Amino acid sequence: MEPAVLLDFLAASLRIATPLIFAALGGILCERSGTFAVGLEGQMLAGAFLGVVVTHSASNAGVGLAASALAGMAMALVVAIATTRFHTEHMVTGIAANILALGLTSFLVRMITGGRDGGAAIRVPLLEVWSVPGLSALPWVGPLLFRQPPLTYLAFALIVPLALFLFRSRAGLTLRAVGENPLAAFAAGADPTRVRIAAIVGGGALAGLGGAVLSLQQVGTFTDGMTSGRGYLALAAIIVGRWMPGGSVLACLLFGAAEALSLRVQAFSLPVSSYVIQMTPYLAALAILAGLGRGARMPAAVGQPFHQP
Repeated sequence: MEPAVLLDFLAASLRIATPLIFAALGGILCERSGTFAVGLEGQMLAGAFLGVVVTHSASNAGVGLAASALAGMAMALVVAIATTRFHTEHMVTGIAANILALGLTSFLVRMITGGRDGGAAIRVPLLEVWSVPGLSALPWVGPLLFRQPPLTYLAFALIVPLALFLFRSRAGLTLRAVGENPLAAFAAGADPTRVRIAAIVGGGALAGLGGAVLSLQQVGTFTDGMTSGRGYLALAAIIVGRWMPGGSVLACLLFGAAEALSLRVQAFSLPVSSYVIQMTPYLAALAILAGLGRGARMPAAVGQPFHQP
């Protein structure tokens, strides 16, 4: 493979993996506290929608990014209240939230644009590429790692702080204890309900930023269902990565490479339906889950409601 082609492939893999990384990191917070992160898809979609609308209205990308995070938090709060206060089943609640986000964003974008979809009416400038002085001029790694939009830098910058929070802080220890045994955490003085709500909402903020990557950094508009199952891919990455930030990010990069490869294979006009080729990242996720996911051990209390004694 020629160096330029390989560099382009790696850059595309990184670009595609970025929204998955945000969602996966948010999902880890959620699942480590004991709640299935099935609602990631809806949180990403809400973030993508509100980010574009607010950026278009305010002509300020920073405000739009904040709105994306808030939209993800709002969708996550619905899940948090339903699962912690009303003890609904986590899987069903997450799927219902995803369907709600899909319908609500489709309705709102048509209401705002007078019946048209958002692609033609709500366009915003893409986030600019930031070149790191000095490092961006390095051969190979310079264009790949140091000439990226801001959200890509932020996604990778979050990995270490999140790991330190989970495994080197008292708050992280409490969060993990709630995810393993909420009754024991309660006996030790923690409030599992509050911990879970905070973790779900915090994870929703990250998932919302993942949606902003799609709408503000990659496309410049909003279209119906533009997340296209990326929330579920992020969920698979969490399982493959054993609920660890570093492992989950590696899985996201692998899924990103699979999708980048599928896009390039389509250009060869192979006698295979493009829909089959587009299934490549999802087939890769299934194959990896079947291989690496079988031995994965999720937090013991995931999906279990907490009832205060």
